[in-house]
This record gives sequence, structure tokens and C-alpha cells, in this order.
Amino acid sequence: MYVAEIPNRKSRPATLLRESYREGDKVKNRTLANLSDWPKEKVVALRAVLKGATTPTLLRDSFDVVRSLPHGHVAAVLGTLKHLNLDFTIASRHSPERDLCVAMIVGRILSPQSKLFTARSIAPETLSNSLAAVLDIVGAGEDRLYEAMDWLLPRQDAIEAALAKRHLGEHCLVMYDLTSTYFEGRHCPLARRGYSRDGQKDKLQIVVGLLTDSEGCPVAVQVFEGNTADPKTVPAQVQKLRKRFGLERIVLVGDRGMITNARLEQDIDPEGFDWITALRAPAIRKLVDSGSLEVSLFDDRDLAEIISPDYPAERLIVCRNPLLAAERTRKRNELLDATDKELVKIAQATQRPQRRLTDKASIGLRVGRVLGRFKMAKHYQVQISEGSFQFQRRTDRINAEAALDGIYVVRTSVHAQRLTSEDTVLSYKRLSKVERAFRSLKTVDLKLRPIYHHLSDRVRAHVLICMLAYYVEWHMRRALAPLLFDDEDKAGAESRRTSVVAPAQRSTSAEHKASTRRTAAALPVQSFRSLLENLATIVLDQVQIKGSDEASTFEKTTRPTPLQQKAFDLLNVRL
Repeated sequence: MYVAEIPNRKSRPATLLRESYREGDKVKNRTLANLSDWPKEKVVALRAVLKGATTPTLLRDSFDVVRSLPHGHVAAVLGTLKHLNLDFTIASRHSPERDLCVAMIVGRILSPQSKLFTARSIAPETLSNSLAAVLDIVGAGEDRLYEAMDWLLPRQDAIEAALAKRHLGEHCLVMYDLTSTYFEGRHCPLARRGYSRDGQKDKLQIVVGLLTDSEGCPVAVQVFEGNTADPKTVPAQVQKLRKRFGLERIVLVGDRGMITNARLEQDIDPEGFDWITALRAPAIRKLVDSGSLEVSLFDDRDLAEIISPDYPAERLIVCRNPLLAAERTRKRNELLDATDKELVKIAQATQRPQRRLTDKASIGLRVGRVLGRFKMAKHYQVQISEGSFQFQRRTDRINAEAALDGIYVVRTSVHAQRLTSEDTVLSYKRLSKVERAFRSLKTVDLKLRPIYHHLSDRVRAHVLICMLAYYVEWHMRRALAPLLFDDEDKAGAESRRTSVVAPAQRSTSAEHKASTRRTAAALPVQSFRSLLENLATIVLDQVQIKGSDEASTFEKTTRPTPLQQKAFDLLNVRL
């Protein structure tokens, strides 16, 4: 049997199922069925079967994969975002602007790049994954992304209020910390020269303040001009917590550079907020000089609560970390040795037989550069005259500073009946979770920096998008912890800690994962980024039957591996 196409003059050809047979010495044909009404793809399949094609060959030869788009990582991140109702938090009604904002948030986690890169990744010709197809934003250009950013920024207050209602409450801990990040260009009003935490002293920068709950989950973010001093950012946060979020009794935790006496007296105490912070080095030295703090306290312990008339109605909890003490001693000795080496060069330059360094001003400039580079001026006594330079270490100051190595003092207004000394120290140490958030925002995952936007509101919208992306990532990391190197057994880790002052320990299960590279279910342990890359191998195929029109196109998703399926189960997301 075979399929024949018979010309039919002005009409379309007839498709007939025929067979050949022999009658005497002649070979004749007869028609078994008229297939003219069959769909073309059905005729193609029948012809392949009649030619002896097996089922796998038939299937392979009958379909074309029109396009394959990485999809698994999109499904994981977008599914988590929707599971958290973050799209509804951004705007209760569906709109193209909301979809574009969701795309920028998800794209920040998948592949943090510029808005131009994002626009190209959702263009029809250059789709990099299935995100644009799932959200139906294929072809949205860069201008529409900027318009969506402008649409998002006025909603920031409502978004943050919703997140605060979800994660903050009365008598909770609220963590606050700052960072700075450099700026590309010179035309943004927010960009200023200031203290660069990135070490980019030659570039303008902005300052970013982040509020989180006690576990480091981001709640609110605010952008300040790059030359804003840390304490100057506190009043805005107090008003945000009190007025916008409606909180009356919380514990604000911030480092010693932000929560100063002026901020306590003028902003925090008048609102009735409690607080936890720490003393700076000069204040600790003053406690020692006044006799309120005796170093001998730490002969047999690493934590003690003291009182001082300089801090009435406050609690001072003094801690000494031996490992921190050793590290500070090592660093200071290295800096002193490096300073000695450079100062010796200057001294030798004043004694060399040729081209001697004799000018007093020139000697002073070189000495100043060395002392400023290593921040060791307080530990040296120098004598400069015409053609002469001498120096020596101030051992009394060095020994006085070394005596306080590893000692820090936590300062709080919280009553002891509410937080013990140990709990207060642990609460202050939770600021490390905000620092971890900044590392993720700036470098590891979301790459907040560098910033290319020139309009102040665009910069603020960019930072907000990055914060919301970290909000999604934070929840993903917690859910995926059994598959990651992250420690999911917090209670087990805390039970292994010998003291609240001692460094944190990993749980037994986390150490097992790190040593064997396998989970309890024998699955390979992943980093967050490598797991996303693994999920990206799940693709969304656009399949079309050969010879048919676009109406016969359908989609097919790759079957997940056990590791990938476990990830989706932990995220409570359906592929």
C-alpha cells in the first residue's frame, strides 16, 4: 500500500490510499480509500508508517521543535513570587506595568543585568528564557521598562507597609543598617562624594538604608545622598516605623555609628522605642579610665553586665572575644610593621649621599602619606627637621589599645526581665544578617552596583526592585536550605555554641552536607546559584507537527530530575 497524490486539474490534488496487485503479467493499482479530507500531518504520518517507520522514528520525523527556552529557574522564582503574593502586594489589579515590574524582579535573580539587557532578553528575536512568554510581555522595549519603574516608585510606601504588616509587630526586633554603592556618571542629584564602603574613592556614590526583621527578611529600603552621615538617616527610619507602619513598642537594633546619643535623645526615645547598639572605642576607653570597666573581669568569663553613672537607666553588657582579640592584634602588628618599613625608607632618604631628602616640608608630606595610608599616626612619635627625620613607636598607646582588643560593649534600654544579657548580645549580633543581605544585594547575587540611572526616582526604583528581588531570594533560600550548603538546623547550630560571645557554629547536619557534598536524601548539595543553573536545564519546547500550520503548535516541558523535583516540592511550586 502507498499514498498517492493525483493531480485534479483546477482543483486541489486528490490524496488516495492505493495498493498494487498483479493480474497475469500486468501490475495494476486500485484505490482503497480517498484521503483528500485528511489533515496533512495525518497523511504524512500514514505515509511514514507504510514505509516501515517505527514509532520512535515516526515521532521524531513528524515533529519540529520550533524553539526551546530555559524554563525551570523561571518557574521556580516566579512561582515563589506568586506564592508570596508579592505581585498582589505591588498592585491588587493586573496590569502590563505590574507584569513588567515582576519581570524585572525575577530577572534580577536569574541574571542581574542592565535594563537594556533585560529589554533585549524579552525581545522576540533574542528571548533568553521563558519569562517573557509566561508573563506575555514579549517585545516590551526599554522605554516600557522605564515607564514601569516610574509606575512602581509611588507604590513603594504601600508595598513596604504591607511587608511590615506581614513581618513586623509590636515588641519585635527591627534591624537597621547602611551601605553605600558607587555610581557611574555625574548627573544624578543623589550621587555625592562620601565615605565609600566599596573602596571606590574616585567615584560618586549613594547611601542605602535597609530595615529588616530579626531574621534578616527585608521590609523597607531608602536611598540617601552619597554624602549623608550615618546618624542622619535614623530619623527617617524612626518616623517610618512609627507613622507609616504604626508600630509603638519595638526594639531598634543598629550599630554604634548610627545610634548616637543625639539620635537617642532627639528621635528614638521620644517615640517610646527601645534600642540596642554598642559603644565606640573612645567611650570604652573612658569606662576603663573611670574604673567602671575592669579588664580583670574577663579572667574567668567572657561576658559581664556593668553599670556606669555616665549611662543612667541603661544596661551595659561587656563582652570579650579571644578570637577577635587575636585577629585585631595580628592586624595591628602587620600595620605597624608595614609603617616601620616605609618610615625607615624616608629616614634613609635623608641620609643617602646623593639626592638627599633635606626639605622639611617634603619630609613631612611623605611621612603624612605613610601614616595616613596605614592609619597608624596615633601610635608614632615623629621628629622632623631640615635634613633629618626620626621616629619611634609609642608603646604606651599601643599597649593601652591592645588591652582592649576583642572587647566590645553592647548598650541597650531594654529591661533585663525582657531580654537577658545573653539574649541582648545575640540580638545585636543579628545585624550580621543585614550585612549578609547587603552582600547579596551588592555583589553575590543581585548586583545592585554599579548604578547607571541618572534620574533620582529611577535610582530609587532600581534599589526598590533589588530589595524586592532579595525578598523573594530570602524566602527561596529558607525553603531550599535542605538542598543548599545553608544550615537549616538553626536550633542544632545554636546548641553547639559554647557562649553567645563565641563564634557561631554550624549544626551537625550542615557539617555533614559540607563534608559529603550530599544531602540526607543522597542528593548533591548545591549553592543557590548553581541550583538555579541546574533548574534552567528544564526547558519549555515549542513543538510543531511537520508540514502543518501554526495552529498545530503545542508546548512541552522537560521532565524534572529527582533533584529538580525536590526543589519544586520545597518551594511549593508546580512546574
